[in-house]
Amino acid sequence: MAAKSRINLKKIRLLLLDVDGVLTDGSLQIYADGSESKVFNVYDGHRIRMWQRAGLMCGLLSGRQSEVTQRRAEQLEISLVLQDCKEKLPAFERLLAEIKLEPDEVAYVGDDLMDLPILRRVGFAVAVANAPQEVRRYADYVTVRDGGKGAVAEVIEYLLQITGRWEELLQRYQV
Repeated sequence: MAAKSRINLKKIRLLLLDVDGVLTDGSLQIYADGSESKVFNVYDGHRIRMWQRAGLMCGLLSGRQSEVTQRRAEQLEISLVLQDCKEKLPAFERLLAEIKLEPDEVAYVGDDLMDLPILRRVGFAVAVANAPQEVRRYADYVTVRDGGKGAVAEVIEYLLQITGRWEELLQRYQV
């Protein structure tokens, strides 16, 4: 789905991602000892690194606290990690104040109802394909791919292509 024409995607400096249901398919495996596991998509991770190589910021905003999420953020060198945010909007507003950005400089990818306050506020609101209709209704862009199945990679490719950064980033893969 193409973005609404009113949006200036070149202003986007931060890609902020929900975790469960966006970077993962939303499934959790919780073991008897209390530890958990999640499955992350490697294409999403690679595109996040490309996004960062373009000089852009990436952050995670999750309603849950998870050591697995923290480890994935460390692997991808994502320093903006907000977890255990039962109400995401106040955490979002604190983050913007801390990094001195305006809401229209942020793209946010969400998948569920608790993401609505942020989706309604950011410059570019994205819902994954398997998000409920109530969430997709407020999105500027709805992915073709489901959360955890490359939806983040899709969003990053779209943003980098539409803002003219994609071809330059592809140079490192040319032989």
